[in-house]
Amino acid sequence: MLNILKKQVRIIMIRIEEKIIQETIVAISKLYQAEADAKKIQIQKTIKEYDGDYTLVVFPLLAYSRKNPQLTAEDLGNYLLNSMIEIAEFQVVKGFLNLKLSQAFWIDFLDEIRQTETYGIEGVTENSPQVVIEYASPNTNKPLHLGHIRNILLGSSMANIFKAKGKKVFSVNLINDRGIHICKSMLAWQELADGATPESVGKKGDHFVGEYYVAFDKEYKKQIAELMATGMPEEQAKEEADWLKKARGMLKRWEREHKKTRDLWKDMNTWVYAGFEETFAKLGVHFDKTYYESDTYLIGKEVVLKSLKLGELSTKPDGTVFLDLTEYGMDEKVLLRSDGTTVYMTQDIGSAILRYDDFNFDESIYVVGNEQDYHFKVLRIILDRLEFAWSNRISHLSYGMVELPEGKMKSREGTVVDADDLLLEMYTTAKNTAEQLGKLDGLTDAEKHDIYMKIALGALKYFILKVDAKKNMVFNPKESIDFNGNTGPFIQYTAVRINSLLTKANADNVPYRHRIHRNSMDSKELELIKLIYDFPILLQEADEKRSPSVLANFAYDLAKEYNQFYHNHKILNAEDEETRSFRLVLSEKTGFVLRATLGLLGIEIPIRM
Repeated sequence: MLNILKKQVRIIMIRIEEKIIQETIVAISKLYQAEADAKKIQIQKTIKEYDGDYTLVVFPLLAYSRKNPQLTAEDLGNYLLNSMIEIAEFQVVKGFLNLKLSQAFWIDFLDEIRQTETYGIEGVTENSPQVVIEYASPNTNKPLHLGHIRNILLGSSMANIFKAKGKKVFSVNLINDRGIHICKSMLAWQELADGATPESVGKKGDHFVGEYYVAFDKEYKKQIAELMATGMPEEQAKEEADWLKKARGMLKRWEREHKKTRDLWKDMNTWVYAGFEETFAKLGVHFDKTYYESDTYLIGKEVVLKSLKLGELSTKPDGTVFLDLTEYGMDEKVLLRSDGTTVYMTQDIGSAILRYDDFNFDESIYVVGNEQDYHFKVLRIILDRLEFAWSNRISHLSYGMVELPEGKMKSREGTVVDADDLLLEMYTTAKNTAEQLGKLDGLTDAEKHDIYMKIALGALKYFILKVDAKKNMVFNPKESIDFNGNTGPFIQYTAVRINSLLTKANADNVPYRHRIHRNSMDSKELELIKLIYDFPILLQEADEKRSPSVLANFAYDLAKEYNQFYHNHKILNAEDEETRSFRLVLSEKTGFVLRATLGLLGIEIPIRM
């Protein structure tokens, strides 16, 4: 039977869902002399309460059969049972046709992918779409924090997923290195630092500069309070505070390219860039190109001024340049302030234009928090109004806030969770946990360090990515590092367990990669194969939904199922050679899919745990 099935089914090329649809179209033609619309043939996974693998929804097909749902389902079930050797039996439940596939089908599938090194992964071709994805996008007035980590991990993982779906992907970073917030850090340094540098005080550059941003906010609030004590209204006090006036003056001097201001700006940014790169390296993130707002805003400003001359934009009496978007149910969007300085939108116009010139993208994706949903809607409309034909290729991967059990974070008040501090905490916790388990004896300190770091990053990345990007989330470091339950270390441990098993099999010269000979399986073996089969379709879902959480939760389901299989079955000591070989192949392909899935999330596998 297996040989017959081998000739009829090549599931790497044609998935069984597609074949069921094709056969259903033929069935409708032969049974009811009607030409079926493929869009009306709905195939879905059978829900767990019922027996079956795939369910055909019959109701949309009644127009062809002109029979009731029960009879239509029975007609189609009998036809498919006789025409498809892959189907073992069917069941009709209230107008739904549940189809159960034969064990021979699943065994043949495992044999089909036995030596396939790229199962589920698509290659890039000349016609692959070009995708630019922007993530990180930090400001040079503060170090990276927990919010940035969610952004970076989402962007990096989606870049991996796009590549796995055969797209040409370019990861880019836009450094927000200019603006009033940068000038606040610069002013505080001028007033308070007495010439100190990161080297002179022994601090990481981004941390050093970030402290002056916090110092500015403290002094600014103090000045507001002093003005209010004289009877000045709060809003006026905020505008009249001395340090805010000085910061605004510094911004104007910067835009006029005042040398002393520019020199300080370059020095402080250099300190921050070095700090950013160190953190990016720890997270295992790299970019194909880095843009700087100090460059892109000029392009945007030039486009705005040109469009103003062409009458495409309007000005207010004070000189403010804006675009009236009230016809879209929006407001008047300012593009240049009355003093000629630019706003974020101006910079984003320039960035989009420069990016299209560089990559001629089919899609440009911005990974930015959901508080900017409105901003990116406006950006697309403005680019369209300014007649950039590719404006509809811009999309926004919006994500929710990440908070701590204690509540929200605030950068200017210094209450954020610093990315480097968090990574150190994760590393320390991973080290303590691993040492308590006592399974790393005999390894060098360098090997242990590598394991601790991979466990720490695996815990952090998985805990962040398992949550749907659109949802707000609470990050709890202690929960994330647990070696049991729905955590990264649990999944990593499963992959390590499989590697260890296969290493022992190879060391003992156990043959298992030959043709599979097996007639039946138990429920645990079958469930593992079904999960492996789902990998390509879930990768597709993660791509379409822009959600790594689809793959993260799949990795947990696969790891959990394998551990149950491992505990309940003999593998190396199986009762016969055929069973041993089958279970080793099943373990090997489970390990492959698990490694591939974790790799798409940016998670590495330690050599031991």
